Amino acid sequence: MRLGRGGALPADVQRPAYDRDAQASGIVHLGIGAFHRAHQAVYTDDAMDAGDRDWAITGVSLRSPDVRDALVPQDGLYTVTECDGSGDTTRLIGAVRRVLVAPEDPGAVVAAIAAPATRIVSLTVTEKGYWRAPDGSLDTALPDLAGGIPVSAFGFLADGLAHRRDAGAGGLTLISCDNLAANGRQLERLLQTVLTARDPALADWVAAHCTFPSTMVDRIVPAPTEADRATIAARLGVRDEAAVVAEPFRQWVIEDRFAGDRPRWEAGGAEFVADVAPYEIAKLRMLNGAHSALAYLGLARGHVFVHEAVADPVIAALVERLMRDEAAGSFTPAPGQDLNRYATALMARFANPALNHRLAQIAMDGSQKIPQRWLETLAARRSTGGESPSVLRALAAWVDHVRGDLRPVDDPDAAALAACWQSAGRAGIVAALFGEHGRFATRWIASDAERAAITASLSPER
Repeated sequence: MRLGRGGALPADVQRPAYDRDAQASGIVHLGIGAFHRAHQAVYTDDAMDAGDRDWAITGVSLRSPDVRDALVPQDGLYTVTECDGSGDTTRLIGAVRRVLVAPEDPGAVVAAIAAPATRIVSLTVTEKGYWRAPDGSLDTALPDLAGGIPVSAFGFLADGLAHRRDAGAGGLTLISCDNLAANGRQLERLLQTVLTARDPALADWVAAHCTFPSTMVDRIVPAPTEADRATIAARLGVRDEAAVVAEPFRQWVIEDRFAGDRPRWEAGGAEFVADVAPYEIAKLRMLNGAHSALAYLGLARGHVFVHEAVADPVIAALVERLMRDEAAGSFTPAPGQDLNRYATALMARFANPALNHRLAQIAMDGSQKIPQRWLETLAARRSTGGESPSVLRALAAWVDHVRGDLRPVDDPDAAALAACWQSAGRAGIVAALFGEHGRFATRWIASDAERAAITASLSPER
């Protein structure tokens, strides 16, 4: 039996306390993957449970119909199962009311953004959802500059905002929840690049009527597997094709800069602050930086899951130093932000044996992630005379990984990185990537000593 309105669930499964049929959609979310369903949608569910109304979510898949095909037969309902060593708890989430697939019906996506009831558009399109220049920097030469049928999130936003302006529907709050430094400012800059090229008057209207708060989001959400769905089905007595699993911990820090009203996300524990940057940097450099180190070092040592890699004493010691000494020493924390306690909590979260968080999942798209996770730490530490041997060792593991001769490399730049290896060889690959004219030169240029340290950590010629 499939999860839905008529399916009976065990008594210990928490259910929405609000009337779903009475909820209009106030949020359009671009990129309705597992993370959004385990994070922002849960906070929205909490807000509506606390009495908020008309904040239901219209989810948009920008590529695949898989999430739509899983959710629509279930009336948008799905479960989030929190897993740790002490047992699992499952909750039914009702915040998602509609799911659209952008390539199938781009007009419906534009209409949802333009609808007067919509007050917030949020995004989790991941790092690779932002168009990039060959050097890895965020690119202003976007495919939606010329208009036409939208290709990216920026095209859908541009068309939706144009319709809002023309209809007098008012501005929006646009919230990026991606792992990018100053993600709100990045979203605003890139969107305004598109708008200025297509309709300068619309760019001015957006500047006057829309806001782009930066955010920091945190929750470990492994990619759901068939084994997860089977286990949850056995527990619930019904099949949930959209089920997600996650750790119990979740965090959302949001810049308090909204164009209009908003859900009471604080009912679920969200924090509203004047400056997100210290929390954002801690997440990117400490948690995400450690995650990537675990992925590449762990895969090289034969591990499959995060909890296995962090149980490896060699890797654990390096990751501890990376977080506590190097990443934490690369920025100034906010008042009351205890980075040492944060690192301790992260190590405990990584060690959670109930979350089979695959290292291969974290290793995906590394070329898009390492600038924020590692290269910014290296640049910041160098500026104050600090060294980062653990980050350099992790970086060497990534360079080894993208050689591509031991395991598949899931990265948009996989072919180009393999070509770098073939042309430069072991002796020249570090300079080809991080030298003065290297692929990442706009983000960080390694010193002679740093290049030597990375090269010394590479695997022997194969």
